[in-house]
Amino acid sequence: MKHYLKKLEDTIREHWDQKALCDYEGESFTYADLAKHVEMFRLFLNESGITKRNKIAICARNSARWAIAFWDINVNGCVAVPLLADFHPNSVSALTNHSDSVMLFTDEDIWKKLNPAQMPALKAAINVKDSTLLWHRDEQVAQAWENRENLFLQQHPSGMKPEQVSYSTKNWDKLAIINYTSGTTGNPKGVMLTYGALSDTDDFANSHFPNEPGETIVSMLPMAHMYGLAIEFIHPNVDGVTVYFLGKTPSPTTLLKAMRDVQPYMVVTVPLVMEKVYASSIKPALEKMRMLLNIPRVNRLIYSTVRKKLLAAFGGKVRCFIMGGAALKPEVEQCFQKMRLPFTVGYGMTEACPLLGWEWWTDFVPGSCGKPVHDIRIDSTDPKNVAGEIQARGRNITVGYYKNPEANAVAFTDDGWFRTGDLGTIDDEGNIFIRGRIKSMILNSSGQNIYPEEVESVLSGCPYVVESIVVDRNGKLVALVYADIPEDMDAASRNSIPEQIRTAANKALPVYSRISKVEMMDLPFEKTPKMSIKRFLYK
Repeated sequence: MKHYLKKLEDTIREHWDQKALCDYEGESFTYADLAKHVEMFRLFLNESGITKRNKIAICARNSARWAIAFWDINVNGCVAVPLLADFHPNSVSALTNHSDSVMLFTDEDIWKKLNPAQMPALKAAINVKDSTLLWHRDEQVAQAWENRENLFLQQHPSGMKPEQVSYSTKNWDKLAIINYTSGTTGNPKGVMLTYGALSDTDDFANSHFPNEPGETIVSMLPMAHMYGLAIEFIHPNVDGVTVYFLGKTPSPTTLLKAMRDVQPYMVVTVPLVMEKVYASSIKPALEKMRMLLNIPRVNRLIYSTVRKKLLAAFGGKVRCFIMGGAALKPEVEQCFQKMRLPFTVGYGMTEACPLLGWEWWTDFVPGSCGKPVHDIRIDSTDPKNVAGEIQARGRNITVGYYKNPEANAVAFTDDGWFRTGDLGTIDDEGNIFIRGRIKSMILNSSGQNIYPEEVESVLSGCPYVVESIVVDRNGKLVALVYADIPEDMDAASRNSIPEQIRTAANKALPVYSRISKVEMMDLPFEKTPKMSIKRFLYK
């Protein structure tokens, strides 16, 4: 297995003048530019008193300069602490403090909401947008930062040359990243990931969804999450792929324009984005030809035509759509299967850097989340039929949570397997099927395990349903539903919708998990930064 920093070194040397990092419709940086920034940061560290293994946080929206800040930190042996820009200012301060970060890359809008007094270890804050000094507590750090370009010119009076690029790879077991899974500050869970874990993820990605230097990809997922950081940025960038940062909310219109312009080789996203594309473009087109879809040979031609148009809309070069972070709605998954769209749904979490399950689209089994990336076991006496906790081990797995012995004590089994907290089964071919979360499982009065996520999956295929959660009220299952109802629908039809949804769902559900009542919600459910519903708010 090759260290990802060795790959980055080789790529910089071989593709010196190629674009490496670009803001879509904005500024761009070549691999030569990247090398210069990393070298300036090395010289800054030498003068600043900040040393390897010190923690440095990044809290800003995705951009090419965010990526440069990460490489500055990561290549030079400091520990990167990515924080989501949408975290509450109090959370940003608390997590910067908890991580013992000595520097913070952010922007003016975020910085003006923070209180340096709440971050006593912080020595300086840098504006990620233009590299200016926003604030400092340590004069040595401030002077070194302001002088870093002069230091570079003294070291490289004729400019830096490709052959001068050399990055240390004697750090496999050293800490590379602390990634906080949420903005919760009561008991922070900073996931610790090593350089070896990042190398392992890159190695797997290179074997299973390889790329070529000069290809392109659009980064739309937050790089403060491992999914976006490892799969959309690190893996392609070290291989010579030009990364374009969308920098905007990926609405169907914005996303498809960027895709047409950039022509990516791969699309990495969450199901919600592709569900929006389906609802806005694919479903309306198919509904116009509803009668023709009942004719066997004609329907194949229609689905093939829609597939070609969709691939063209995404730039025409996509080899695979990779989705993760949640399950894909059954209606959408079934349509994509009929279209023969090259898509797959994976399984992962921050603690696995982030991959746990994956399969190439031609062998992907609908409803599953692929086959194990490394070792996975199901804590069940009958793992094919009875759901048990999914447990994992491998070089990609976290070494623990930063300064959180309580969380570490329950995160691993006595024999060293990581406990995911997910319930699942695995078939004879090794395909993983997630059934739900241990914390959300409902035990009914007859002793039957009910997984709300499975009921919600059925609900997602019912008319009008946008999203739902299922709760237990005095032994009865109640579905809370946020729906998309036409504005011109009459009152009588509108009032009948809850019962329509309940009846449709119960036809597809086993008796023990049938819904007693459907309650309509006026607003979408509140979400976490990862766009998961905050279940604890709804009873």
